[in-house]
Amino acid sequence: MSKLLTVLDAFDDLPQARHLREHTYQALGDTVVDVGCGSGRAVGELAARGARSIGVDLDPDMIEVAAGRWPASEFHVADATALPLADGSVTGYRADKVLHALAEPEQAVAEARRVLATHGRAVLIGQDWDTFVIDSDDPELTRSLVHARADALPHPRVARRYRNLLLDNGFTDVTVDVHTLVWTDAACLPLLAGIGGEGTWFDDQVARARDDRLFLAIPFFIASGTRTT
Repeated sequence: MSKLLTVLDAFDDLPQARHLREHTYQALGDTVVDVGCGSGRAVGELAARGARSIGVDLDPDMIEVAAGRWPASEFHVADATALPLADGSVTGYRADKVLHALAEPEQAVAEARRVLATHGRAVLIGQDWDTFVIDSDDPELTRSLVHARADALPHPRVARRYRNLLLDNGFTDVTVDVHTLVWTDAACLPLLAGIGGEGTWFDDQVARARDDRLFLAIPFFIASGTRTT
């Protein structure tokens, strides 16, 4: 838990990540559910913008952290495919870095449509785990490590399906864009440790960070659509 929070906090603190979050808040309306809310950063930021924001996460420990950090906001322990919300009760739905971890991401998008009011907006955000770009002295090993980490997840490549998932569930005005985040310092080492583990490859990344030669780029896919009926 503490390691995951360290990685999430380091990512959320990046100026690029803050800009990305701000981009995803547009046109969500006055009542927003953030699914897979983790430590609640987006929920707190949406509340500061004047929205009634609701955080949902399956991990009770994360919800406890979120409630401690953002005590004025609303949080629930719940599954992304069974939200504790009435039909048509929110104007905005946001799922950030969560669909890749679900057994049935298509069911989560169907649930998004259920809880959204007519003309409500859904925004899906996430990385394609096969598209991490890492500079190293052993490109072949790096590719195999990235692929192996991706294959350990239920749906590592679901981000490239976001558009079709929204279309399949009747969303209209569907758009997709990509924001690439770049790390060049030691803040990303916990993430790289999760890819390469202990050993020569990770030692090289640590040395690169020490010598200001580290490079990690992660494309994030943002797909949005409107429920019109």
